[in-house]
Amino acid sequence: MATQYNRSSTVTAELAASYLPNRDQDVMQALVTAGALIAAADGRVESVERDELLNYIDRQRFVPTISRASIAKAFDKRVRELKDRDSASVIVEAFRPLAGLSLASVVVRTAERVAAADGQIHRGEVQAFELIRLIMMTLPTSRPSVALRS
Repeated sequence: MATQYNRSSTVTAELAASYLPNRDQDVMQALVTAGALIAAADGRVESVERDELLNYIDRQRFVPTISRASIAKAFDKRVRELKDRDSASVIVEAFRPLAGLSLASVVVRTAERVAAADGQIHRGEVQAFELIRLIMMTLPTSRPSVALRS
């Protein structure tokens, strides 16, 4: 006879409530990082690129628990952070939670939308896009490791 596990609906609801905002935060950070990286790759961030990022995230409802204003603020902050010397670690840490998961394709599609927003694809944007794809498809996620006992 199979063992049956009963979980109260209260516990399930609490787990879902704590999980969704955290996942939305991870998704938002990855999306704004991809958008900021692509937008800044040609040396200037145009409002049409920022608007496309916000509109695409909003239309697709990728992060329903986060307001458009918060996403815009996060994007602006990420653009400033990418100008710093430690931008590589900022990029990697933003992408790590979604790397290798099905959500990685959402990050890549978002980058494509931002790259095309101004009607021109610059060489720096192509390089940034390739970097995003490489990181999202190969970076190991930060899953807890399991210690083996001998």
